[in-house]
Amino acid sequence: MLELKANPDRDAEGTVVEAKVERGRGSVATVLVQRGTLRVGDVFVTGAESGRVRALLNDKGKQLESALPGQPVEVLGLNGTPMAGDQFSVVETESRAREIAEYRSRRNRDKQAAVSARGSVEQMLTAIAAGEAEELPIVIKTDVHGSLEAIRTALDKLGTEQVKARILTGGVGALSESDISLAAASQAMVIGFNVRAIPQARDLAKRDNVEIRYHSIIYELIDEVKAAMGGLLSPDSQEDFIGYAEIRQVFSVSKSGKVAGCMVTEGIIKRGCKVRLLRDNVVIHEGSLKTLRRFKDEVKEVRESTECGMAFENYSDIQEGDMIECFEITEVARTLD
Repeated sequence: MLELKANPDRDAEGTVVEAKVERGRGSVATVLVQRGTLRVGDVFVTGAESGRVRALLNDKGKQLESALPGQPVEVLGLNGTPMAGDQFSVVETESRAREIAEYRSRRNRDKQAAVSARGSVEQMLTAIAAGEAEELPIVIKTDVHGSLEAIRTALDKLGTEQVKARILTGGVGALSESDISLAAASQAMVIGFNVRAIPQARDLAKRDNVEIRYHSIIYELIDEVKAAMGGLLSPDSQEDFIGYAEIRQVFSVSKSGKVAGCMVTEGIIKRGCKVRLLRDNVVIHEGSLKTLRRFKDEVKEVRESTECGMAFENYSDIQEGDMIECFEITEVARTLD
């Protein structure tokens, strides 16, 4: 026998029946409340959009303070326009609503990029074979939207009638597995600006021989793309990744300032190597190691699954959970082949 009763005391959930944009009211969604009670002021997420209920109206246009299960209402206060059929859920905070909406938006973009990748690549190869155009496909992730737009604008200015850079997909946050898959399928240049790839994406890139280029200065990124477009990649500095360590504890030492008690999680850490400090996959510092110790002894290197202590040159803003990326710089001749 079907359970036809719904609990009106829980946070509201429902389904978007219709959504539209109206002059003077913005995005408006008709929502069928299925569980809980929806109230004015509730924070919600629906599909890849979020918002706070500014007003509720019944089918006669009368304003309501709340809506019960089984009741269809117009909801005002959306930040964007959802799709009919999207689930509607009340959540605790605006930050949580934005987090869920942004995740769903990224997932939708990744799916769209994967679906369109084959056609985009085929069009690119056809144009190149016909001598009509040549494009350098790029997959890029940045730390903030402002960086992405600045890079996009700068790359647009590099294009000529014969050659141009084309961003297949661009977004904010860590490089994902779908980014690497798209790059492998399209032979695209992969760029992380002040962000890093998640571990699964790094493994996939290694398997598929996809090179990830990391940058923290826009003009250096643009110079590299410009050189690639012209086939002018001369001997260049290449970063060789050697290891990761996670900060497990932070100690205050009178002589050295703050010291990070670390566990090497991948590869090795070498004394004198270059380091980047990552917090939530975003670069917050780049510099050099000042000390590398095992217990009280200074050591040349520390290997995976081993504890060690590190201090950084002229930097002490470290926290438990931060990741330390260690790398070496070598001079090599580079090509795009």
